[in-house]
Amino acid sequence: MSDSFSLRCYCYIDRMQAQFAAFIGTVTQGDLPVEGMAALYVEMAPGNEVFRVVDIAVKATEARPGAQIVEREFGMFEVHSMRQAEVIEAGNMVLSRLDLRIEDRMKPQIASIQVITRIDPYQAQLLNRFRRGSMLVPGETLLVVECAPAAYINYACNEAEKKATIKLVHVSSVGRFGRMWLSGSEAEIMTARDAAVRALESLEGVSGS
Repeated sequence: MSDSFSLRCYCYIDRMQAQFAAFIGTVTQGDLPVEGMAALYVEMAPGNEVFRVVDIAVKATEARPGAQIVEREFGMFEVHSMRQAEVIEAGNMVLSRLDLRIEDRMKPQIASIQVITRIDPYQAQLLNRFRRGSMLVPGETLLVVECAPAAYINYACNEAEKKATIKLVHVSSVGRFGRMWLSGSEAEIMTARDAAVRALESLEGVSGS
């Protein structure tokens, strides 16, 4: 493996939640996931390495690719399957071919957490202009979480949905930072916030930038 290669994100989702899976279906250009599927998100640098790595994953297993993205700095891909074993094996094959371990991934860092109560109608309208998920309604409480590397935000969002009754407004998981916007009652948003933080802090890895 080249010294310049960086495994920025490696996160396994055991069961995609209903809203998260539905949202991913609106933004993916590959195979469409559905609720209940397992998924694996991997982010790396240099970005062009993603093409070789996706090839390894899909040739070795029955996991299907939902995303294969190369942007200015990084590459990211996602694979999923109804069979958890297929997704786990896809990840194992990728790590084996790259001569890496899960522990070689970068540990996620939380960059910002914001809880905004009683969202103003005008701000709700602004956020609704770019959202791909549920409509943000004035008066709801809004949670915004930002982390790096970006792809880890998918794991945080899915774990938050497991623990709290919320609405998924939008997720952005490409670039230097990942961000998610969730809305709901203040009590449920606090539960979602705590679940997202626990999820990100539970992932071991190496410090990076």
